[in-house]
Amino acid sequence: MNTRPIRFFHRGDVVEVADLPPTTTVLQYLREHAGCTGTKEGCAEGDCGACTVIQGELGTDGELVLCNVNACTQFLPTLDGRMLLTVEDLGGPEIPNPAQQALVDCHGSQCGFCTPGFVMSLTACYEAHQAAGTKPTRQQLADALAGNLCRCTGYRPILDAGERMFDGPVRCLDRAPIAAALQALAADAPLDYVHGSARFHAPRTIAELARLREAHPQATLLAGSTDVGLWVNKQFRDLGDVIYTGRVAALREIHEEGGWLWIGSAATLEDSWAALATAVPRLRELWLRFASPPVRHAGTLGGNIANGSPIGDGAPALIALDADVILRRGAQQRRLKLQDFYLDYMKKDLQPGEFVEALHVPLPTGDWQFSAHKIAKRHDSDISAVCAVLALRVDAGIVHEARFAFGGMAAIVKRAAAAEAAVVGHPWSETTALAAAAALPQDFTPMTDMRASSAYRLKVAQNLFIKLWLETDGAAPIGIWPSLQEVPA
Repeated sequence: MNTRPIRFFHRGDVVEVADLPPTTTVLQYLREHAGCTGTKEGCAEGDCGACTVIQGELGTDGELVLCNVNACTQFLPTLDGRMLLTVEDLGGPEIPNPAQQALVDCHGSQCGFCTPGFVMSLTACYEAHQAAGTKPTRQQLADALAGNLCRCTGYRPILDAGERMFDGPVRCLDRAPIAAALQALAADAPLDYVHGSARFHAPRTIAELARLREAHPQATLLAGSTDVGLWVNKQFRDLGDVIYTGRVAALREIHEEGGWLWIGSAATLEDSWAALATAVPRLRELWLRFASPPVRHAGTLGGNIANGSPIGDGAPALIALDADVILRRGAQQRRLKLQDFYLDYMKKDLQPGEFVEALHVPLPTGDWQFSAHKIAKRHDSDISAVCAVLALRVDAGIVHEARFAFGGMAAIVKRAAAAEAAVVGHPWSETTALAAAAALPQDFTPMTDMRASSAYRLKVAQNLFIKLWLETDGAAPIGIWPSLQEVPA
């Protein structure tokens, strides 16, 4: 591959960068090199939203797709062929854009440090709803702002501004020149960027990705950068050569085939969870509480699974759905149950040169019932203390199959075998739910850490079986609350 500069559309023109390390973040580029200091640095780990920008790319239909992402965790080469929009691009004192004007009118800013990030998330929300011809509810606005934290203003006037910005004349971005610029950039050769001894590969086909991965098994495989970005920001790690999966169109595909859902490993968390929640509506709340929109727009479900964190929220849902993981090395594919992919803490059944190509999820039949819960200190944008997705197949009142998957309870995400055995073959009832709860200590001895104590984790996890009973039965049976006291700690 021939090396070339990073090329992307910013401030109304195509920008070329050839002299920065490949792990330079978009935030560092904006503040230290482009003179765009409206974008702020807060946490530098994708939690606070002060660095929110809008990224644009062409969809499969040639239309411009916009989404808000965190600039602090995105590496600059991932912008290649895309558009970057910052708060400086939206408007000024004379002609503010609808989000900016609404925040002024509703007194939605005090210190102002977080305000540019709120403006960008509100603008992304505005553009999406105007394109769809809809107006968001107040709850939808709150969900859209879940990745933006405010320390002093309070969220009520900011949500007021979110509603107010739809009241005036429609003023959307002019997408035509952006789309034209991105069409021209699409003719560029695949990015192979070199700076010093570091190399950043961005292949566009699975075959080329497989070739690079097999040739460079020690290279860092990069997907959405929502975790790997922290390796650099917080741990100051040297990534060495990087192979980026985000430009392989085939890895971003999501489609149904023969009763299965295929989710490419580079499909975003947002798109992946949308497909899963369509198949299993009970997963919708877990989708909304998985990180935040800026993280879900950049991160990938395949990356979340390949990372293998015991507190990753993707694995419990997929294991409860009995998903397979499709692995690839060169031209060879290997399939195994996701629950068998995890061997020990951060240790996976992944051979040198192998990578996750896709997730293959069987679409559940109507006799399956699901319950999904994320327990954390914050409602939005937080790390789970316990994440549980509980699935039952009930026929004629009898439990025929059970898959109870828990995160945060062990060194890996795993199923609760004893709890499952306590319900299979029994009538689905309050008594059976309590039997599953009573069996759970045989499956897990959770640790105590900053997020929760061992006793709290176990008690919460046991109580989730009662929630499963209430949700699947549809009404609280008499005596349910006294019986909770009988579940062993």
